Amino acid sequence: MVSLADLNNDLRLAVDTGSVALGTRETERAISGAKAKLVVITSKGKVDANNDITHLCNVAGIKMVKFKGSSMELGTICGKPYSINSLAVIEPGNSKILEEDY
Repeated sequence: MVSLADLNNDLRLAVDTGSVALGTRETERAISGAKAKLVVITSKGKVDANNDITHLCNVAGIKMVKFKGSSMELGTICGKPYSINSLAVIEPGNSKILEEDY
C-alpha cells in the first residue's frame, strides 16, 4: 500500500519536473484533448466540478485519484499559494505517479 506521503511527494515531483495542468478548467481541457494520463481531484472540493471531471475521466478511460485533503492543501503540496481543486498529469517527469496505486 502506498502512503499519503508518497502521493504528496509524487505530486510535487510531477509538478516540478513534469507537465501538469492545474485547476478545473485546465484539467477538463487536458482530458478532452486526450493529454491527461492521470487526474487528481480533492475529496473536499467543488461537487459539481468534481462530478464533471469524474464523468470525463470515466468516458475517456483515464485513471483518477481522490486526494484526501482540501484544495488549499493540494495547492500547498504543488508549491502554489492558492487552492487547486483538480490537476491532470500530462507528463510525470521524474515522479512515479503513473506507476503507483493510490
